[in-house]
Amino acid sequence: MPYKIAQSVLVVIHTEDHHVLVIRRVDMGTWQSVTGSKDFLHEDWIDTARREVWEETGIDANAPSVVLSDWGLENHYEIYPAFLHRYAPGVTHNTERVFGLRVPTGTPIVLNPSEHTEWRWLPLLEAADVVFSPSNAEAILMLTPQARTASAVKPSGAHAFDA
Repeated sequence: MPYKIAQSVLVVIHTEDHHVLVIRRVDMGTWQSVTGSKDFLHEDWIDTARREVWEETGIDANAPSVVLSDWGLENHYEIYPAFLHRYAPGVTHNTERVFGLRVPTGTPIVLNPSEHTEWRWLPLLEAADVVFSPSNAEAILMLTPQARTASAVKPSGAHAFDA
């Protein structure tokens, strides 16, 4: 199995009324937004986001009813020791690019059962409380009207979980 690339996306999927999709991981049982690594080094961030959304939720991020946005934010964090074996020797940090995907209420979800066991639509604050990763929680909180109007809001880059 080839090593993972230490560049990944975090995609916060949400509705217009700020309900956020969270999905439960098979391996740890924790909740998260869509995450995943690039398949090849020069894969565009937006293409990685579209692919991961499709693979993990069955949502077509190219559909005319959805809006995929690159938030222009990157988190840099140390990879958890338990997952270092997935990366090339000497790789210890990951760069995570943050996206948002606005979808219509009632968008069907089809999980990849090898990665996730269940999904929920939660109000924004509740979603931020249940996700495992601090950078995921901070990204979710950026959906609040206060955060959208603040010019200097950026996630801290604390540990995040790379799928």
